[in-house]
Amino acid sequence: MSRFIAVLILSILLASNLYAAQSTITESEGYACMGEDKSRKQTENAATADAKRKAIEKVSTYIQSETEVKDFELKKDILSAYSDATVKIIQEIEKGWYKDATMGDCYKAKIKAEVIPDEKAIQKISKAGQVAEDPSAPLNISVWTDKKEYKSSDKIKIYIKGNKPFYARVVYKDASGSLLQLLPNPHRSDNYFNGGVVYEIPSGNDKFELDVSPPFGKENIIVYSSTSPVGDINIKAEGGVYQITTKAKDIGSRTRGVTLKEKADDKGQKIPAEFSEADALLRTEK
Repeated sequence: MSRFIAVLILSILLASNLYAAQSTITESEGYACMGEDKSRKQTENAATADAKRKAIEKVSTYIQSETEVKDFELKKDILSAYSDATVKIIQEIEKGWYKDATMGDCYKAKIKAEVIPDEKAIQKISKAGQVAEDPSAPLNISVWTDKKEYKSSDKIKIYIKGNKPFYARVVYKDASGSLLQLLPNPHRSDNYFNGGVVYEIPSGNDKFELDVSPPFGKENIIVYSSTSPVGDINIKAEGGVYQITTKAKDIGSRTRGVTLKEKADDKGQKIPAEFSEADALLRTEK
C-alpha cells in the first residue's frame, strides 16, 4: 500500500456482495452447585453451559418480540434459525465460587455472548432477499462498489446500506494484508447511520479518495455493524484514515464487544444488540 499523503491509494478490481452474517449479542448469568455428583471443574462447566443456554433463551425472546414482519413464514424461518443457534463467549464478565445456604459450594458465570443463528438458514433467507429492506427484521447490512472492474488510477466508490439504524466500522484489507479503517476516520467520527439510506464512501467530511494503485491481488471491504456502538480496536491515524494495529484475527471479536444499552424500565437489565457483518470481495489488476 502506498503512503498516504493527501489521498488514500487503494487497489480494487472486482467486488461481489455476499450475504450478511447475522448474530445477536447479549449478557447472561449461569449458576451451578457441586452437590455430591460434580467436581469443581464440572460445576464451573455446568455454570458456563447454563449461561449459554440462558443467552439463547434471552435472544430468542428478544428476536420474537422485535421481529414484526408481516410474512408469517419469514418470521417462522428467522425464529427457527435462532432456535438452532450456537453461542460464542466474547467476554467473561464475572466468575467465581460462593456459598449457598442450602446447596453449599456453587459457581456463578456471567458472560457477554454472541448468539449465532443457524448459518445455512440465515444465508437462505438473505439470498432470497426477504430481510434486506424490512426494518422489523434482524439487522442486515449490504456493501457494494460503483462497478465491478477497476483499472489503475480509477476512483472507487463504496456504498453501504442497512435495513434499520446501525453503528458501523468499515475496514479495507489490501492485497498485501494491510488493514485500514475507512469509517470512522480522523475527520468523520460519527459512525451512526439511518436505516433504508444508501451511504457513499468517501463523502462528506472524508479527507481521502480511493484511487486504484498497486499492489494488485485479492482484497476486500468488511463492514461490521450493530444496533449498539461497536467495540474498540487499536488504531493510529494515517492520512485521512486509520491504520489498524489490532491483529487481524482479533478485529471481529473486539468489534463484537459492543456497548449494550440498559432497559429504561428495568434497571440493570441490558438490551441485546443485533450484529451484522458483510463484505465485498475484491480483486485488483494493472
